[in-house]
Order: sequence, then structure tokens, then C-alpha cells
Amino acid sequence: MNTDIVFEACDVSYAYEGKHPALEHVSLTIPASESVVILGANGSGKSTLLKVLDGLYFPGSGTVRAWGAALSEEALRDDEFNFAFRRRVGLVFQDSDVQLFSASVLDELAFAPLQLGLSRAEVNQRVDSALSALRIDSLRQRAPHHLSGGEKRRVALASLLTLQPDVWLLDEPTAGLDPRSQSWLVEFIIEQRRLGKTIVTATHDLSLAEEVASIIEVFSEDHRVVASGPPAEVLGNHELLHRCNLYHYHAR
Repeated sequence: MNTDIVFEACDVSYAYEGKHPALEHVSLTIPASESVVILGANGSGKSTLLKVLDGLYFPGSGTVRAWGAALSEEALRDDEFNFAFRRRVGLVFQDSDVQLFSASVLDELAFAPLQLGLSRAEVNQRVDSALSALRIDSLRQRAPHHLSGGEKRRVALASLLTLQPDVWLLDEPTAGLDPRSQSWLVEFIIEQRRLGKTIVTATHDLSLAEEVASIIEVFSEDHRVVASGPPAEVLGNHELLHRCNLYHYHAR
């Protein structure tokens, strides 16, 4: 097993209801401890890829491996494999309302670590640490559905932080956030990578990609990976970005 590689997708295709393509022959590698940005226009397949990497969707064709092991529906039926995988990988959805369901922020953050069978003392310690790290201690007794969009995003991130995952999958994390919250989120992503975590961020935001990426994978609007490389190389290719509906030339 190659522990330097987290995910390997090989010739992966996926279609909703078997007829609406979302991924077309996608092959890519996610190295450990990198901040990989999946860059593409809306509808290019970025969110679908994250759900495939999280084991929520399974390819119609092609294969996905996680830490060298097949990531498949059959593999995730094995309780031991499923438990180990879910402890290591976490997905933060674009719409935080999809993720938040508890009566209070405190309950939201405690839910996942309790499912791991941790002691109440350990759960409390993780919850307190997450509240502090995300600067939301004042929200602990609030109902998540009464919070602002930025506050909900922080709670969603905090609920994942209590699991202490090795891999963060972030779907359009800056969507709907004000500039201050966006700046804070960039700092959070950079800090997680500094701690050795692997970050995979799906976005169409070129500024976010420039600030957090160590590697960029570019999706075209026909759901394929059309470029891969370091940020300076990819973001400097304006013709490529224009072709993928990520950059527009301004008439003079």
C-alpha cells in the first residue's frame, strides 16, 4: 500500500439516473498532505467527484482506490473498512443545511464522536477544542437552523473537526460567505494542511484556488479532467481557463 497516495481514480465515469453524465473518464491522483483544488465551472462534475471520493456515489465504470484499497459499494459493506474510512475522510457539503440536523450546536458537534464509541470526557474535550478552533464557543447552545450562512459553515466544519479526519473534502466552501468569512476559511484550510491533513477543495473561485492550492485539477464543462499542475502554471493559462468557462477576456 502506498501511504503517500490517498485517492486514485482511474477512468471513472458517472451518470445521474444512468443517463445524465457528471463524470467522463476521469483519472487523477490525490497525494497525501497536499491541498488539491478541483477547479471547474458550475455543473462540470466537481461535487460529484467529491461524493465519489467520499464513498457516497459509486462509478458506473472505472475504479477508485483509497490508500491503495478499492473504494467500492462492496468494500463499504464491511463494517471494519467502513468505520476506518469514515474516521479518516470527511465531506463538508456546499449547503450546510444538508449537514446540520441537531437541536443545538453542542449536540451537532458531539454526535459524530459519540458514534465512534469515545468516552464522554473525550467527546467533551473534542467538542470544546472544535468550538475554540472555529471561534464559535458563543454558539454552543444555539439552534443551527437559526444561524447565519457563515456561522452554519463554521459549525459544519467544527462537526467534522471533532472526528479529526486525515482528509477534508470541501465542496464550494466559500459559496455565500462574506469577505471576512472567506478570509477566515482560507486561513483554516492553510492551517489544516500545515498540520499534515490532505485537503480536496471543489470550487470555481480562481482566487481561492490561488490562495490554497498546491495542485490544481481542471474540469471542462464536458465533465473531464483537461489539465493538472501547480497553481502558477494552471492559473497562468488564460486560454485554458477561458475554454473551461472559468475566465473571460474583457473587451477594450
